[in-house]
Amino acid sequence: MNTGNQSFGTDFILLGLFQYGQMNTLLFAAVVIIFLVALMGNVILIHLIRLDARLHTPMYWLLSQLSTIDMMYISTTVPKMAMDFLSQSKTITVLGCEIQTYMFLVLGGTEALLLGFMSYDRYVAICHPLRYPTLMSKKTCCFMVSCAWTSSSVNSLVHTLYVFQLPFCRSRLINHFFCEIPSLLPLVCQDTSQYEHTVLLSGLIILLLPFMAILASYARVLTVVFQMSSGKGQKKAISTCSSHLTVASLFYMTTLFTYTRPHSLHSPSQDRVVAVFYAIITPLLNPFIYSLRNKDVMGAARRLLG
Repeated sequence: MNTGNQSFGTDFILLGLFQYGQMNTLLFAAVVIIFLVALMGNVILIHLIRLDARLHTPMYWLLSQLSTIDMMYISTTVPKMAMDFLSQSKTITVLGCEIQTYMFLVLGGTEALLLGFMSYDRYVAICHPLRYPTLMSKKTCCFMVSCAWTSSSVNSLVHTLYVFQLPFCRSRLINHFFCEIPSLLPLVCQDTSQYEHTVLLSGLIILLLPFMAILASYARVLTVVFQMSSGKGQKKAISTCSSHLTVASLFYMTTLFTYTRPHSLHSPSQDRVVAVFYAIITPLLNPFIYSLRNKDVMGAARRLLG
């Protein structure tokens, strides 16, 4: 059945990242390789943290939670995207689209909040080292992660249920490679301007506030480090903070760009490219940024390999 006949059916049709048929096999191979590398990097990091007793600290426990989220996050979109490169129909059921939207919002929101908590962990470790065991106890860490998952799940459930009860009375063609709220709103045939204010509010709370907390935490960390006399310690802190800030900025700035603008200002081609950064590139980079530039993790890898 061709795309034209399906565009007003009950299922949605994902137009994909690119619409170049002659490149589909190459794109499929590239996406699968990226997916496998991301999974492998996160799995290895989780096992290193689990197996090495020296990494059983709040910082690395939070990092293992981030890796778990990243594996689920990239698995929400990339497998379907890869299959669509080799498929003619590229359809997704309404229920499948709803589940993908919900899971993507849950995992993305949880990651945004967790990154903020991880920056607080570094702030306490460097600026208040004597109080670190008390302020970052196991109970506190579990509370942070639970808050991130719970608040993100509630937020995602509210938005997903609301969007999918709206009337989709236009074409069922989604000009994207996965289902997310900004790509679904153009298909709704009623005014969504009021609802977009709630999306903006959610974006400011779940995305902007943690990002500001990260910037403030690292600014304070760098201030304390520069007060030290050790030039080596300053260089190490700058190197670590810059790499963490780079990958965090990539995630927050691209998601804010997508979720804090009215859909009238969205460009489908631009949105697809921007989504690649927060949906695929960030989960790919995180395990390498937080491990290759970390002597404790690299030391654990060397000990594990003998």
